[in-house]
Amino acid sequence: MNTNEKAVILEPRGEHKASVIWLHGLGADGHDFEPVIPALQLPDDHGIRFIFPHAPERPVTINGGMVMRAWYDIKEMDLRKRADTDGIEDSREILEGFIRDEKEAGIPTNKILLAGFSQGGVIILHTGLRYPEPLGGLLALSTYLAVPETLTTEAGSNNSKIPVFMAHGTMDPVIPIQQGKDSADQLIQAGYSVDWHEYPMEHAVSLEEIEDISRWITATL
Repeated sequence: MNTNEKAVILEPRGEHKASVIWLHGLGADGHDFEPVIPALQLPDDHGIRFIFPHAPERPVTINGGMVMRAWYDIKEMDLRKRADTDGIEDSREILEGFIRDEKEAGIPTNKILLAGFSQGGVIILHTGLRYPEPLGGLLALSTYLAVPETLTTEAGSNNSKIPVFMAHGTMDPVIPIQQGKDSADQLIQAGYSVDWHEYPMEHAVSLEEIEDISRWITATL
C-alpha cells in the first residue's frame, strides 16, 4: 500500500494491467473502501491497481458549514436542488487528473474503471459519461445523476456503450432508492447499458453487493 496526501494506492501483486479509481462519500477519506478490496477476491492476474483519492476539505452547508472531506458542497436536503455544480466540476478535474496519471503509467483508458459511493458516485457518473476517451466501466453505488439535464449535450460519444453498474439500498435514508432508480432509467432511456442492483440495506455496502461487484469487475476487465 502507498499512501500520500492525494490518495491511498493498492498496487497489484504482479504486472499492472488495469486501474480502478474509487471515490469515497461525504466526510470519509481514501481509506474508506480500502478494506473492501480483499473481500472482492479478484484474480491476481487481473493486475489491478486500486486508487482511492481523498476529497478536498471544504465547508458543507447542510452540516452547518462544518469543514470536512467532500467532493462538492451540499446546499439543501432536496436532491433536485442540492447540486453544487462548481464543486462537481472541480472534482471532475481532480478525477481526470488521476485518469491522466494512469494513462501516463501505460494503462489504456478502456482498462480504467471509475467507482464511487454516494457523493463519489455522483462524480464518477458526471465525469465518466462525459469523458472523451473510452473508459472500461462505471461502478456507481448508492448515488444518482446530479445534473442530468446537461448530459445530452455534454456526453462523450466514445462512452455511449460504457458498462454501468448501479446499486442501491432499498432502505437508504440519505439518497432514496427512487432517486437512484430514476437516474438509472434516465441512462437507459439515453441508450446506456445499466446493470441495476438493489439490496435490503440503508446507505451502506453489503456482502451480497460486494460479491456482485466482484463478478462485474471480473467480467468487465
